[in-house]
Parts: sequence; C-alpha cells; structure tokens
Amino acid sequence: MTETPTTDRDGSDEGSDQLRIALLNAAYERDTTRKNFERELEAELVEFHCPSDELPETFEFDACVVTGSSASVYWDEPWIGALKAWVGEAVEAGLPFLGVCYGHQLLADVLGGRVEDMDEYEIGYRSIEHDGANRLLTGIDDRFTAFTTHSDRVARAPPGATVFARNEYGIHGFQQGRVFAVQFHPEYDATTAERVTAGKDGELEAARIRAVLEGIDAESYEAACEAKRLFDNFTEFVREKRNVRLEATDAAGAAVGPDASAGADAVATERLESPVDSSTSS
Repeated sequence: MTETPTTDRDGSDEGSDQLRIALLNAAYERDTTRKNFERELEAELVEFHCPSDELPETFEFDACVVTGSSASVYWDEPWIGALKAWVGEAVEAGLPFLGVCYGHQLLADVLGGRVEDMDEYEIGYRSIEHDGANRLLTGIDDRFTAFTTHSDRVARAPPGATVFARNEYGIHGFQQGRVFAVQFHPEYDATTAERVTAGKDGELEAARIRAVLEGIDAESYEAACEAKRLFDNFTEFVREKRNVRLEATDAAGAAVGPDASAGADAVATERLESPVDSSTSS
C-alpha cells in the first residue's frame, strides 16, 4: 500500500485537540469531494485518492471517512479490492469510520452485508426517516431532508448492524460498532448537487434531470443543511473514543507498563460502545 497524502502536514497533533482523519476519497474527480468534506469536518483531513491507488500505510489516525463515488463496490477493479482490504483491516484495528453513499455501500460489503443494483435512480432532495436512537443523527428531526444520488443500495445490512435510517428506496443509515454509514450526501452544497445532477445526461431522461434541477433551490438546500449536524456528532464520537482510549492506556501504562495498552483499549472500547440503537437489521 502506498501513502500519498495531499497535504504537507506531518500529521502530528501533539499538544492539540485536533482530530486527524484519513479521507479515503473514492471519487474519480477528487477536488470537489475533498473540498466538501474539508468544509464540513472539523479535523485535519489527510486525503488519499483511492482510484489513483493511494492508501494509508498506517492506521495512526483518529478515524476514517469513505466518500461517495460513481463506481460500484462490486466492480472488479484493483483499486476497489485494495480499498476493501485496507478498510477491513482498519475496522478490525478499531478505527472509527464514517461512510457516505459509496462509502456506505463499501462498508456494508466489507462487513458482510449485500449491495445490489437498484435498476433505477434515487436522485434529488428526498425525505428520510430515522429512529431517533442513534447518536449520529442526534439533533436531526426524525423525518429530514437530504440530497441523494445513487443507483446501488445496501440490500442487506451487515450481520449485527443496526439500521437507523430508511426511506422508500431502502436503507439510508446503519451502525456496527465504531462504523457509521449513510446513503445520502450531507456534505453536498447546492453547486455540487446541480453539477452531479446535470452530469446524469445520458443516464436519466432529460425531463427528470430538469425536474431535479428545479428542486435544487434555496429552501431545499436550507432544509438539507440540518443533516450536516451528523459531522459534528461523528467527530464528537471520535474525540470521545480517542480520549477514553488515551486515558485508559496512560493509566494502565503507569500501573503495569506498556504491555497493558491493548487491554486498556479493549476496556475503553467497551465503555464507549454501550448500546444506543433500537433495532437490528435483517
């Protein structure tokens, strides 16, 4: 695996409370996707452009985010296989994850769920419902608006995962341990929504594209901004996880030496991952 971050930062957060998050950018056109997540996440993002075969060489991050993409997780492409392998190892190592759209589907696939072609498109500002029990969507109305654009879906959530958001197209949010994933695009601004919709020329009928573009207005965008709250909820979770782990590791290290750190991390994980969800997937 090669690490080619697009920043010149050394990644050290010594003396700082700033989170360091690996942005696994799966979009073929990377710049807009990177900028959208940089705008929404209060953290140092170290970007890796996965279609260019960029992946971290280390798990020394506070968390990871897997972005959207026009690819499908079931495509037989080397970069997709490499990304799945790295993500699986990182999840096993205990890194928190947030997956968005393609990232939602990739995490479901890696964790043992099933992703399938919908044979149709969900696109535009849509209503989504959540159960009110998952901390990722704390502070967001039980029925909320978000921009969607996808023709694949998570048909079956991973074993042991909790599905917390849905609409008529299917699963829009699940959690398994430290992994959170959403199908919708909370990171989009109106310009991105317009560009992505216009780019469906040749995939969707012209009349449908026009209808979606007409629905991308100030009122709809303002309503969709409520869903951006999930980024703060995620970073709060990540910061808690990091702080509890460091405190437990320091305490164990002071008592019995460095070999106790693994056990301390397990204790920290148990404390942090108390049940917060109300329904399991089927």
